[in-house]
Amino acid sequence: MASLLQPDLVRDQHAYSGERQLPGSQRADGVLLLGGDYRALGVVRSLGRRNIPVCVIYEADDRLAGASRYARPVLTWPPGDESVRANFLIDLARSRGMEGWAVIPSGDETAAFLARRHAELSQWYRLTVPPWNVIRWAYDKRLTYTLATRVGVAIPRTAWPGSHQTLSALEVPFPAVLKPAVKKDVNSLTTEKVWPVASQTELERRFAEASDLIDPELLMVQEIVPGGGETQFSFAAVCREGRPVASLTARRTRQYPAQFGRASTFVETIACPEIVQPSLRLLGALRYSGLIELEYKRDARDGVFKLLDMNPRVWGWHSLCTDAGVDFPWLMWLLVNGDDVPPCEARLGVGWLRVSTDTPTALTELLAGRLSLHEYRRSFRRPHSGPIFALDDPLPGLAEFPLLAYVFAKRLQEGRPG
Repeated sequence: MASLLQPDLVRDQHAYSGERQLPGSQRADGVLLLGGDYRALGVVRSLGRRNIPVCVIYEADDRLAGASRYARPVLTWPPGDESVRANFLIDLARSRGMEGWAVIPSGDETAAFLARRHAELSQWYRLTVPPWNVIRWAYDKRLTYTLATRVGVAIPRTAWPGSHQTLSALEVPFPAVLKPAVKKDVNSLTTEKVWPVASQTELERRFAEASDLIDPELLMVQEIVPGGGETQFSFAAVCREGRPVASLTARRTRQYPAQFGRASTFVETIACPEIVQPSLRLLGALRYSGLIELEYKRDARDGVFKLLDMNPRVWGWHSLCTDAGVDFPWLMWLLVNGDDVPPCEARLGVGWLRVSTDTPTALTELLAGRLSLHEYRRSFRRPHSGPIFALDDPLPGLAEFPLLAYVFAKRLQEGRPG
């Protein structure tokens, strides 16, 4: 796999035959935001409060961002494949006067879509993600770990069996997890993120189940790095050609579900210099431009910070960064318009708490003895904010619990995990 990393990494594979180009001096008049979940809501508020027009395009049940007073207009994706979506965006540029607007994705799939269609869509919009030849190294964990190994960044012990026949030869210790390299399709594995496996027998059974859901070539078996939320850290940045123009480090103290979280629920800005240089090596190797979050876990067995993920789009707790003095959506807006990005330094000790998902996580941790009542109370005593409720924009906060109840009931009816 390492041989796939070639010097022409940043070349766009999806060449576009059109001659059209945006005027180099044209500034973006607004932002087209792809996604309507709580991550997108933070972008809407960051830019809307600065009087920047934000058009939200949502799908499925992610409607929180569209409920914001700062989101205008609010549209839905048409049914169809990537070609349909690309044509839909081009038609918006033509018919609604959105030519030259900046486009920001809030999810992995919309980021990948923009990257794959980069050459085509950049004729009409100012994209905030790099081309596919760059972003695929963050999107596909097989490539992520290949890149990390090449530049000397530690990763958990990981194997790619490829088929059921090679499982017995793996050198990954138990307990381990089975997880997909990409999460494009929605199924029980991609929804739950990982499946824990405690033995060879369980691994073989779960691998067979997973192979019915996704291509077995996409399945990886990875050791479980011990430790809870106190060992989970992130480096977040907005970059230009591989160099962060603003960044911060944080600890993802709690997540939901507690053991293998799909999303963080309580995050704190802290100083974590150990993950800065590894992150700079990765971003420099990619010459990455745009927003990105790199997730690490400190292995208590050897004290090494090991890379878990690279998220090439806005992350769940990015509104914390705004409160800490590093407003990433605003900085991305400045960057895409060619403006100077002012120097900014994150305040330490600022917290971010999502009550709706942190409450069940905290109760689970309290009952298991992994969280003390004193530590839980500390979550509320320190300066903190949440991703949903805001006095100047109350409707998303009022809509959150009804929407969560609706989504949960719908998933139960469909037989999917909540």
